[in-house]
Amino acid sequence: MKKTVITVSREYGSGGRLIGRKLADELGIGYYDGELLSLVAKESGYTEDFVRRNDQKKTQSLLYHLYIGSQILPASDMIFIAQSRVIKDLYAKESCVIVGRCADYVLRGYSGVINVFVTAPLESRVARVRDEYGEQSDNYPLYIRKKDKSRIAYYNYFADDAWGKVQTYDISVNSDIGIDKAADLLTTYIRAKAGEQ
Repeated sequence: MKKTVITVSREYGSGGRLIGRKLADELGIGYYDGELLSLVAKESGYTEDFVRRNDQKKTQSLLYHLYIGSQILPASDMIFIAQSRVIKDLYAKESCVIVGRCADYVLRGYSGVINVFVTAPLESRVARVRDEYGEQSDNYPLYIRKKDKSRIAYYNYFADDAWGKVQTYDISVNSDIGIDKAADLLTTYIRAKAGEQ
């Protein structure tokens, strides 16, 4: 397989992170999700704790910016810039899977990039969040929608396109077929696509 970077965008609870890990294992390439934060900390000079606290958070309101002044970028913007540099460095160095963090947008127009979107019905996502992730909530559907809303706001703030828009992805998979089957399906597609590039 030629050098390929796979970006994985996903609905909360769809198992996209698990599928991304399986893809990396099956293809024998690097995997970056939370690991990316350590690299961002090194790149930016911020502590890992600071990076984690400000990861995937959109900037404050316009009033906040006016109050702070135009000379200082908000922490989330600085983290996004450092994160984008790390993603581009990974692209230059190796084949890998990058989960989330607007990687599909950061690498838009780069050759050898395959953008994947993972979805699942809400009922399946509730079951995964509750049973597999062990997260607690009085209202799982609302909890999941809030998580998705946060991802959408983050992506739409930094990217010039809408999160989840089908035209921005090479392939979308519904993980309701099972994590292993979804990973196998994507692996077949990626191998075929990478052979064409």
